[in-house]
Amino acid sequence: MPDRVETFEVSTLETIDTALYEWVNETLDLHAPTNRGYEKTPVIWLGAERAFQVKNNQNLRDDDDRLRLPIIAVSRDSVTKDPNFKGIFQANLFENNDYRGGTITITKRIQQEKTRNFANADKARGRTNSDETGRSNNKKIVYQHITIPAPVYVTVMYEINIRTEYQQQMNDLVQPFITTTGPIHSFFITKDGHRYEAFIEQDFAETKNIKDLGEDERMFETMVRVKVLGHLIGEGKNREKPKVSIRENQVQVRISRERVIVGDKRPWSKDDFDYRE
Repeated sequence: MPDRVETFEVSTLETIDTALYEWVNETLDLHAPTNRGYEKTPVIWLGAERAFQVKNNQNLRDDDDRLRLPIIAVSRDSVTKDPNFKGIFQANLFENNDYRGGTITITKRIQQEKTRNFANADKARGRTNSDETGRSNNKKIVYQHITIPAPVYVTVMYEINIRTEYQQQMNDLVQPFITTTGPIHSFFITKDGHRYEAFIEQDFAETKNIKDLGEDERMFETMVRVKVLGHLIGEGKNREKPKVSIRENQVQVRISRERVIVGDKRPWSKDDFDYRE
């Protein structure tokens, strides 16, 4: 019985990072007034190299190689595998030991082509049973069971740093983080068919240098901490087994027999026909 393997987008740390980044950059879509007009505030990921950031978006820095404010920076702070955060799969599940792997059956579907072939073969041999409507009852149904590795639940902490030159810019950029979730602190982020629950921490830490009378440029900075309850599937690119496996059930077992030993006659044997010289 052949097994087929299909691929799908698994959940990795990069998937969770991208989901949060797109939530800040696209869902919130924050704008602030600047000396160039009312513009969208750029959102950068601090995990990228500085050389890449400069080449990818040359408008992030001015001629003196200083960041253009306002700007929002997103970074991952920590990853925790908490045994108390078990998710919906709380049993100690292990993968299959074969080369296909897989632990949890996510769906089951009928293999139309093979099921139809069994039905046509039985009908041709006259082995089908019909119901009251005259339709044949096919009991040889081939199902495909699709399995994936068991998800591992992790708690990922992120820091969203907002930097501005003016207090009004900071007010416009911080307020959506406070009000977008309503009275509660939780919201959902999605990526590649996966959904993660996230929580905005209640403390919005602010730092500013407006009291200093030095020659440094004035800057306001607010850090928003976000906790994401995510899940990871598989070992990423280091996984040797397929991401998702498809197994088919057995509907018929055939055992071959040696006719010479057991004495069976072939249907086209001379003894089955009346030959006359």
